[in-house]
Amino acid sequence: MRQVGRWRAPGDPEWPGRRGGPPWQRSRRNGHNGWPPGAVITASIFHLAGANDLADRGGVHLTSPVLYYLLLVAGPAALFWKRRAPLAVFVVAASASLLFATHADPWWMYAVAPALALFALAKAGRRTEAGIGAAVAWLLYLLLDVVLAGPLGLPAGVTPSLREALLAGVGLAVPVLAGTVSKVRHEQLAALARAHEEQERARAEQKRRQASEERLRMARELHDVLGHHLSLINVQAGVGLHLMDSRPEQAREALSAIRTASAEALREVRSVLGVLRTEGEAAPRQPALGLSRLSDLTADAGFPVRTAILGEPRELPAEVDRAAYRIVQESLTNVRKHAGPDPAAVVEIRHAPGALHLSITNTGVTGGAPPPEGSSGLTGMRARAESLGGTLTAGPAPGGTGGYRVTAVLPVPAGGSVVADCGWTGEAG
Repeated sequence: MRQVGRWRAPGDPEWPGRRGGPPWQRSRRNGHNGWPPGAVITASIFHLAGANDLADRGGVHLTSPVLYYLLLVAGPAALFWKRRAPLAVFVVAASASLLFATHADPWWMYAVAPALALFALAKAGRRTEAGIGAAVAWLLYLLLDVVLAGPLGLPAGVTPSLREALLAGVGLAVPVLAGTVSKVRHEQLAALARAHEEQERARAEQKRRQASEERLRMARELHDVLGHHLSLINVQAGVGLHLMDSRPEQAREALSAIRTASAEALREVRSVLGVLRTEGEAAPRQPALGLSRLSDLTADAGFPVRTAILGEPRELPAEVDRAAYRIVQESLTNVRKHAGPDPAAVVEIRHAPGALHLSITNTGVTGGAPPPEGSSGLTGMRARAESLGGTLTAGPAPGGTGGYRVTAVLPVPAGGSVVADCGWTGEAG
């Protein structure tokens, strides 16, 4: 009964591309970085075409066609294995060409296979072996075709002239040098690629670390806000419970439930998020940060700041109010650091339906470089905006004035109440 072989996938260890079959069918995962038949075909063309041309001129002294083609094809055929065993391939190719050279006039075209084998040997990192092999092959060529040509009874035409002997030595040295240069170049490119990948990983890690630090700061602020409001709920529920002893029992139960729930929530929030506060850091004792403190922020900037509030101001969600304040604060810090000796800025806040638009522009005399794109300040501001579903862009101010502008759009849910008139402007600094 005939046995049916099982089907093997390319990933199978017994797949022919991994264990059997011709070498040129091997997967690139096994170190195959080229097409060996290319070298085989090239060497075969040079050997056969060159030898036939030499034979037409009476320069080949072989009478056996079998030996003629065997010596010419042996070297190119050995190139199939030039990546697996480059030294053995060179020995086979050089031996075949040397034997052919003892029956043919000097001609470089039947020595292409040894040259390609030398190049592969040097490119594989075995430069010493390639140099020794080239020297030995050249000395054997001189020994057979010059020193022993008479005792061996070789035809007179096989003996090279001094010029041909020197050219043969140079022809063997060039592939060694070319293979060495190719190997060094390949190693340099690989090192540059590794360095580039390492830099990319370092930049990505820095961005992740900066985003993590910004999220940590935001978590601390969340802890402060939740703690503040839950404390108020707890106090108000206690007061209500104390004053409403004469009210219906349902009100008492509701107030008691509010007090219990708020106290429990306060304990849980503090226990989970309290570790985010830096050890020894005191709890905040000032009002929550927001655009209501914009005048204090611009007054403390240390340089002229002109502010403009456009649209119809309304009460903002706490997280949007905080993010807007932080973006303005960090932008003014960048103006102070990068604007040069005479900084000045314009802060524009525009209340639009469903969004809050921020624009902070450096309008002073620019004497320094703008903040780099990957700086922690820009990364933190962008992380704040994106965490709220908004966007933040930074770049040169329009008009070619040399200034720098940060623009942010923060979504604002509908339903906020109006808190001030529109169009307020002011200056500070």
